[in-house]
Amino acid sequence: MIAEKTGISRDSIYNKSSFYSNYVNMCEMQLEDDDIPENSRIITSDDVFDYMLNIRNLNEGIDQKREKLFEEYLEAKYSHFQIRSMADYEQLKKVNTTRSITQSRFVRNELMDNVREYSNGESAFRYFIEKIDENGLYILDEPENSLSPKRQLELVKLIEDSARYLGCQFIISTHSPFLLAMSGAKIYDLDKNPVDVKKWTELENVRTYYEFFKRHENEF
Repeated sequence: MIAEKTGISRDSIYNKSSFYSNYVNMCEMQLEDDDIPENSRIITSDDVFDYMLNIRNLNEGIDQKREKLFEEYLEAKYSHFQIRSMADYEQLKKVNTTRSITQSRFVRNELMDNVREYSNGESAFRYFIEKIDENGLYILDEPENSLSPKRQLELVKLIEDSARYLGCQFIISTHSPFLLAMSGAKIYDLDKNPVDVKKWTELENVRTYYEFFKRHENEF
């Protein structure tokens, strides 16, 4: 809703009802500055998932091309090719090339290296690094998805540093105690009616974590 009202960028398409636009128009907002920074955006779980999927698809395409190049190398290297006209000149160059270099070097020369495919958590974290720029407004929708606790703490550091040193502002919806405990965060408990400002230690889901680990304290 905030992203639609501010008109900031988004990557993934999302579903909305026929009444959604009317509802957005009924909402109001106030800005301290005149304009929303151009590099502002909303980042959702769909954005992160699509990013990881694109990397996998790209690597799959590269792998298929590599297999084809292996076949071309062997065919050219062991063929009894004879040039008959200038139209055959490019093929002659390929035959001569394959006879002077190894198969792996031929493929490397003809094909870019695979885009490095990280784990889901690494890819998700890299997406945030690539998309967060200075002086932007960033709306993060449950950014803890696909992130291990360790990666969530790294994201906290990225957000805190971006706010402190790069002039960024973040609006985050989250259930993660790691993100909720972020230094200087103002937390709105949306489960309350009316919405209430809370300490992160007062939130119901955080208390659930606390009580669980408290019950198992002797096991650590």
